[in-house]
Amino acid sequence: MKMKKSLVALCLSAGLLACAPAVTLADVNYVPQNTSAAPAIPTAALQQLTWTPVDQSKTQSTQLSTGGQQLNVAGITGPVAAYSVPANIGELTLTLSSEVNKQTSVFAPNVLILDQNMTPSAYFPSSYFTYQEPGVMSADRLEGVMRLTPALGQQKLYVLVFTTDKDLQQTTTLLDPAKAYAKGVGNAIPDIPDPIARHTTDGLLKLKVKTNSSSSVLVGPLFGSSGPGPVTVGNTAAPATTYTAAPVAAAPAATAAPAKKAEPVLNDTETYFNNAIRQAVKSGDVDKALKLLDEAERLGSTTARSTFISSVKGKG
Repeated sequence: MKMKKSLVALCLSAGLLACAPAVTLADVNYVPQNTSAAPAIPTAALQQLTWTPVDQSKTQSTQLSTGGQQLNVAGITGPVAAYSVPANIGELTLTLSSEVNKQTSVFAPNVLILDQNMTPSAYFPSSYFTYQEPGVMSADRLEGVMRLTPALGQQKLYVLVFTTDKDLQQTTTLLDPAKAYAKGVGNAIPDIPDPIARHTTDGLLKLKVKTNSSSSVLVGPLFGSSGPGPVTVGNTAAPATTYTAAPVAAAPAATAAPAKKAEPVLNDTETYFNNAIRQAVKSGDVDKALKLLDEAERLGSTTARSTFISSVKGKG
């Protein structure tokens, strides 16, 4: 069963993290929201996975040989890793690393991002995760940074990591330790061959989540959804610690004051916000456009929403 695509607003440049100043990363030229190249996964299969919660307070590590899960879907080979991340804390930066092990092998990750309704919204193939040289506190690894903007109303996003038969036929050229040392101390780089890491179905994955101020991919419907509600994944892992609040005496219910009806916004103000929204979308700053939309509607605008939607459609 092929899953329908999510409504996605626009694609901005998706960034990669340069972990060492000497490393130059190639641009990745493709549209992350184009999920047509990703394996088609039935919703029922996704619901049977255990989705590990990842928050900003830690880096989640997964050894696929022991912590991976099976997903018997065409196009996916070996164990997968499944994570859920909060979508109500603002723009997100997800950094995924796959470390090279002592056997000189590495897991080549592909990442499928799903919104809270389990609809595929962005796909980052293995070519997105580039080789990073070892550092003082880091090993040889394949790494990529995914910057996402959850749509309004999203509570969580799902991150599925897997590899494919095609990836297993490929290899990654590493930097020889002697060359790395020479570069670090400023010596001449020795003319010796670099080791080759074969791609396997096992590896150590590390996922780090943090908020950011510049985002790339809008995940989920723009203005809520008239379709099915959020999918509750039956095997979603519970948080490690549960806090129970002490009983509190109920306070008398206050009578809500009638909401004050917003006055119609002045024509000049309406025009100002509409122009600002168009400009923000044109420049690729969807976060700014959404904030302008919220402010305009708070002031009583009746055209800001349609202006935003038409601008986004024109951009796409």
